[in-house]
Amino acid sequence: MSENIVYLEDLAPPKDASAPTTKLTKTSAAAAAKAGDKRQRTLLDFTQAKRRKTDGDSASSTSSTPTKTTGSFFMKSGSTSPQKLNSIPFSLNNFVNSLSEEERGLLQLECESLNLVWLKMLQDEVRKKYFLDLKRWLHQEGLKPFNDPNPDQGLKMFPPAGDIYSWSRFTPLGRVRVVIIGQDPYYSPRQAHGLSFSVRRGLSIPGSLQNIYKEVKTEYPDDFVVPKHGNLEEWAKQGVLMLNTCLTVRPGDPNSHANKGWEKFTEAVLQLVDKYGGANIKGSVAAENTGLGRGVVFIAWGASAQKCVAKLSKSKHLILTSAHPSPRSADRGFFGNGHFVKANQWLEERYGSEGPVDWCKLDDKPHVTATDAPLTSTSS
Repeated sequence: MSENIVYLEDLAPPKDASAPTTKLTKTSAAAAAKAGDKRQRTLLDFTQAKRRKTDGDSASSTSSTPTKTTGSFFMKSGSTSPQKLNSIPFSLNNFVNSLSEEERGLLQLECESLNLVWLKMLQDEVRKKYFLDLKRWLHQEGLKPFNDPNPDQGLKMFPPAGDIYSWSRFTPLGRVRVVIIGQDPYYSPRQAHGLSFSVRRGLSIPGSLQNIYKEVKTEYPDDFVVPKHGNLEEWAKQGVLMLNTCLTVRPGDPNSHANKGWEKFTEAVLQLVDKYGGANIKGSVAAENTGLGRGVVFIAWGASAQKCVAKLSKSKHLILTSAHPSPRSADRGFFGNGHFVKANQWLEERYGSEGPVDWCKLDDKPHVTATDAPLTSTSS
């Protein structure tokens, strides 16, 4: 049976979003549609497999309008409007087979740990010179394999490789409804796990996150119980993209990986959210536009984050800005900003009852982290 192009759905994160996608099974488009199980194969499997003809893959896939890449997003052939997110085809097999030997080595982490929907939309971005140069530099800095058996030992950068793209697995592109922009990961051991402002369970809660909790409590005094942990995965699972502008950092050295290329990559991520954020949020409001970006809430605390949203459309998105929640600046405009309530009011107006985020949902039950999770297959 030939391997077909799969038209990826983007309706929900995987059940174990914290675990990187590793062994991915070969499947046909028809089987994937029937079972809802879009799994990849390992990069090693792909590099050992014979190259399949693209024409054969395309002919056996579901008939659709051909697509072409224009910048960071896809367009219908002969059209000036973006194609609906779930109708854009992607074959991981074809993508890997198109890579040079060096690119396969440099992009192994992306192929095996980025959510497939994010990867299909970023496939051109990760092959640009600046990104390949970034990956070369990270390897020189000591980037460990994402499936290293001892991911927390001997780390020369945070977070561990398997957590660098955890934001993509918790929050697929079409389900993004809120973006909270951070700067770079926490630089103390075991804190960073790929989500801005969030830390692993069992660690002390950083000052900025303590202030975030205080603000949520002020806005939802009867419903929010301040948790004893600093893990924000529950928000991410609801469509809150918690994205740092720089995705790695040297231990004990803040901003040490700045201006190496991550900022350009995360700018491309934000451009995709601008175009496709909210595309797969179910709801009665604007249901006919499902598959296209209908606007999201961008939360930018501090000057650095605010630069990232400066060019976004205020008619399409809700853009909320204030001082940073850091203990050094929270009293200068963060406290009392009302951002969590304002975000939900806008989301309900835009998407109906399915839009708002349950900011009070941060249970104290332990979750398996990417570092502790068994390396098993996950769907996209």
